[in-house]
Amino acid sequence: MPPDLAPLLFWLKKLVSALVQPPLAPLLLIALGLVLASRRRRAGLALAWIGLAAALFLVWPASVGWMLAGLETDPPLAATAARGADAIVIVGAGKRRFAPEFGGETVNRLALERLRYGARLARDTGLPVLVSGGAPTGQLPEAELMKHTLETDFGVPVRWAETASLDTRQNAEFSAPMLKAAGVRRILLVTHAAHMPRTRAEFEAQGFDVVAAPTAWLGTLDTSDQVLTALPSASSAYAGWYAVHEWLGLLAARLTR
Repeated sequence: MPPDLAPLLFWLKKLVSALVQPPLAPLLLIALGLVLASRRRRAGLALAWIGLAAALFLVWPASVGWMLAGLETDPPLAATAARGADAIVIVGAGKRRFAPEFGGETVNRLALERLRYGARLARDTGLPVLVSGGAPTGQLPEAELMKHTLETDFGVPVRWAETASLDTRQNAEFSAPMLKAAGVRRILLVTHAAHMPRTRAEFEAQGFDVVAAPTAWLGTLDTSDQVLTALPSASSAYAGWYAVHEWLGLLAARLTR
């Protein structure tokens, strides 16, 4: 792919993704149904009700938990599972562009959750760390922000920073040469629990022996965690979006492999 087309395709993919995911997709169904109802009342109202049902399904804790159950299948990393690994790989999750208290850009909260756990693993194991994340807007690559956060805020050195990737597949493709050149074959892979199936598949496709090191579960039903409660909330709505995003990502990965 020509380098100048990569950002365009990235944002095109983001636009299509927004149209087929909550909250926009159910709202579009409802709006389309109401418009259609002026000419075909029964069909239009049926479409609007389908949109409303979809909107509720995607924010209701029980249904959101069901969607996440098929994604968050990896258990927490056991100490014995980390033995024999050659490196820790932390994939990016985005950045916060307006962060004047940090002097400009910084990592977003999702990336910070991954970095925090990756930092703990690095201290516990002494393994070298790779961070991966590019810059679709052509500004500072996410991996550079991740590296700065790990080294400045957590005191963990970063050996490799992969700065060109724009998606999960490229995280693996562009990180592979760096790792293999250093003799790395077995990695501890750090990402969100719901993102792990897709990320692990991409790194395994590059020939790595992957040990899943998931963090930040969204689908726990432990009421003390307050991630999912009995009624819809901002947390369950976000978890529903994340689940749909990952299921669509898995489908797209299968269709394009």
